[in-house]
Amino acid sequence: MHCVIPALTELGNPIGIQPAKENETIYAKYKAQDLNDLVVLHNKSPQWNEESQSYVLNFKGRVTIASVKNFQLVHPDNPDYVVLQFGKCGADIFTMDYQYPLCAFQAFSICLSSFDNKIACE
Repeated sequence: MHCVIPALTELGNPIGIQPAKENETIYAKYKAQDLNDLVVLHNKSPQWNEESQSYVLNFKGRVTIASVKNFQLVHPDNPDYVVLQFGKCGADIFTMDYQYPLCAFQAFSICLSSFDNKIACE
């Protein structure tokens, strides 16, 4: 998963992106590698665990059930800084933790999008 959001100003406000043409959209800028006003987040790569013989992510006790919907987003420059983590805690219970540079709306929207292509996976 790759998430592209507007970068923030020194005051913490998102940079306004108001495309007048198709090549000025966030997606078009990302495809053209014009990332000056953008922040690109991606899935944190899981690490191999010899004990469980599987790839795992450390959710620090916040996620208790293995699921294809579980993920952590990090910035490529600092893979230890988890910006967003989302995971399963019960049959129909999930947890979401987010921090700077995401706002609650962005974090929740990203988590909702994770249900789109994985509905039939479990």
